[in-house]
Amino acid sequence: MIAKRPYGKKGEKLSIIGLGGIVLARLPQKEADAIAREAFERGVNYFDVAPTYWDAEERMGTAIKPFRDKIFLACKTAKRNAKGAQEELEASLRKLQTNHFDLYQLHALSNMQELEQCFGPGGAMEVFLKAREQGKVRYIGFSAHSEEVALEAIKRFPFDSVLFPFNFVTLFKGNFGWELLREAPKRGVTLLALKAMARTHWQEGAKRLEKCWYEPISDPKMAELALRFTLSLPNMTAAIPPGDENIFKMALQLGERRFRRITPREEQQLRAEAEKLTPIFSRAA
Repeated sequence: MIAKRPYGKKGEKLSIIGLGGIVLARLPQKEADAIAREAFERGVNYFDVAPTYWDAEERMGTAIKPFRDKIFLACKTAKRNAKGAQEELEASLRKLQTNHFDLYQLHALSNMQELEQCFGPGGAMEVFLKAREQGKVRYIGFSAHSEEVALEAIKRFPFDSVLFPFNFVTLFKGNFGWELLREAPKRGVTLLALKAMARTHWQEGAKRLEKCWYEPISDPKMAELALRFTLSLPNMTAAIPPGDENIFKMALQLGERRFRRITPREEQQLRAEAEKLTPIFSRAA
């Protein structure tokens, strides 16, 4: 069974591997049901989805219905104003056939202007706070593709968690993520990882996977190292693998093995590999 780690301060525990809803998108419902059921039976209790993932909400809603009360369900909105966020929250609850989300997140904060809008008058955070009071949302979080924005967000509000690209190439070659790794735990913000199994940008002419905008690691040994590296970072709770079904299944197998922290020798191997690659996110030194 997949190991679980603490989320927040109320005794919640999440599987170290989460199922991203994009894995289920554009699949026949029976196939989506089978993937979700298998993940659940193998110990995955962390399920994450968003309205922007094609028809993933509808697929996941039906797939998790038999065990909804036994999982931690996270959803997101990319709307920055209250009206849009309210409409999207209600639509997501309906599509996912649930009366609440365990975690609701501002999706993919990318610049300070978006953050200002979320926290300003008539901003999305008004909806988040009201939804928490009404019991429609238990925890409040965000995902971000900018470290500067993520750092500012955790200063502005006591978010329960941040979902962020923590990856060996972006950290070692892109200097992206180190400060957030230090600051978030100081403020009691749980760390959740995206892009742990990312390699680099797609090369021109490469045969791309429909559900991955970046090139994921396909080599099983390197994929295991990358995933173990991210899950070995201090205070890391869980990682959501790429959206491709086959890569998710590979991550599931890796997650079932008895977890071993990354060794100094393995870290050196990843540093050497990172030097050959262009990170999908970077931050100026």
